[in-house]
Amino acid sequence: MKIQKYILSLLIGSAAISFSSCNDFLDRDPLGQFTEDDAPNALLGGKIYNVYYLMRSYNITAGIPSFMIEMARSEDSEKGSSAGDGADVAAMYDDFEYTASNGTMGAYWTQNYKIIFQCNEVLDDIEKEGKTDTETMRNKGEALFFRAYCYFNLVRAWGEVPLITFKVVDSADANVAKSGINKIYTQIDNDLTEAEKLLPLQWDSNYTGHVTWGAVRSLHARTYMMRNDWDNMYKLSTEVIGKGLYNLDTPVDKIFTVEGENCGSSIFELQCESTDALKNSLTIGSQFCEVQGVRGSGDWNLGWGWHMATTELGKAFEPGDPRKDATLLYFRRSIDEPITEANTNKPYGESPVSTAMGAYFNKKAYTEPSLRKKYTKGGFWVNIRLIRYTDVLLMAAEAANEKNLPGEAKTYLEMVRSHARGLDKEILPEVTTNDKVELRKAIMHERRVELALEPGRFYDLVRWGTAKEVLAAAGKTYQDKNAYLPIPQTEIDKSKGVLVQNPNY
Repeated sequence: MKIQKYILSLLIGSAAISFSSCNDFLDRDPLGQFTEDDAPNALLGGKIYNVYYLMRSYNITAGIPSFMIEMARSEDSEKGSSAGDGADVAAMYDDFEYTASNGTMGAYWTQNYKIIFQCNEVLDDIEKEGKTDTETMRNKGEALFFRAYCYFNLVRAWGEVPLITFKVVDSADANVAKSGINKIYTQIDNDLTEAEKLLPLQWDSNYTGHVTWGAVRSLHARTYMMRNDWDNMYKLSTEVIGKGLYNLDTPVDKIFTVEGENCGSSIFELQCESTDALKNSLTIGSQFCEVQGVRGSGDWNLGWGWHMATTELGKAFEPGDPRKDATLLYFRRSIDEPITEANTNKPYGESPVSTAMGAYFNKKAYTEPSLRKKYTKGGFWVNIRLIRYTDVLLMAAEAANEKNLPGEAKTYLEMVRSHARGLDKEILPEVTTNDKVELRKAIMHERRVELALEPGRFYDLVRWGTAKEVLAAAGKTYQDKNAYLPIPQTEIDKSKGVLVQNPNY
């Protein structure tokens, strides 16, 4: 099972064992490993492997920090679990009662910079060594991609943040003032433009999961989407589509299963694994499913029950849309509640029991019973999908519509709806309107249901200018200032006045 991922991940994890002692943005040694003094024979590739390891960690893609910052602030997601479990987190992200001392927020900030610092070290090594062979240049492209990925996380969450593009040797080097949003995006553009030139369209099968040209181009399109830059968003997304590298052959109910990992509709996903010897190891796996798994007892103790779907999301799906059953994990509130078709989940016929406070669990983090029995209930083997082809198609549709190209917009939109529709022609009718406003609404709706419970919904609401209206309708008190989080107070304190708090906090 995914043996090539196991080998790669083991290398990653082994290289990073000593990393956990360094957690702060301004620590003396922000990387914690692979220094020239400690590991003089460390390979450049080892440092890149470590970046992949860091990317699937709890604080950036697989745990509460990312789930709360990237998802729970929308109307479709909520903290989940029980009312008493993380009540302060619910107030912060469900209710927009932001506090600069929130530890979850600080962890997300720190992890993004941790990865940026590792990428900076890789890029510094390459420049000093002066090598230009294919492997080195691909390593450079990967480092540029991940640095851009993390700065995109930061600029969306906080706006102005410190821009550090050099190797940090001393903590004082990293104590710099915030840079403007435009400057951050300029750096992202530069990094991704260069990375596109260095990375292949596809890797050999032994390197499944490495960043490709399509992943870079798709991420770049996403950054233009956040800026509502329709021309560049259209150019990059349609170029990805035009390459013919990706397809929609995998049915919607298989995308988020082991069978659907690294399928034709996956542009980039982080590789995770379990083995007989390492059933629930963070060295080769992640907590992505454990954190979001059913919070119950006995057979239904599958995880912590965080990041759950809301009633509003359940109502958003059109009648018969197969994506509803592929997205929402139904459950009973007590063992005495009868098992019905409505609370039974395909394809395994399970009807979990939980007293969690949300309306549904995230089925995109649902695990196969046979693998639970073989390994662990935590699902450490499940890959983390970060960029999907349908997202790119919807970016192209939205940009085309805004550029007054309704024919193209409808074509891309129909590709997504047709994929969801499958063989059932009685559901999800084709969108035929040429009216720009109506087509815009249709594309917005499609993004909501196609990408439900994945990162991005809150940021869509912000960039569309609808956050206040939509979140108010869902009972949330959102103000314009809540588009950006406060800078973590710990970072402001350590900077001794160099970092200035965001406005209105």
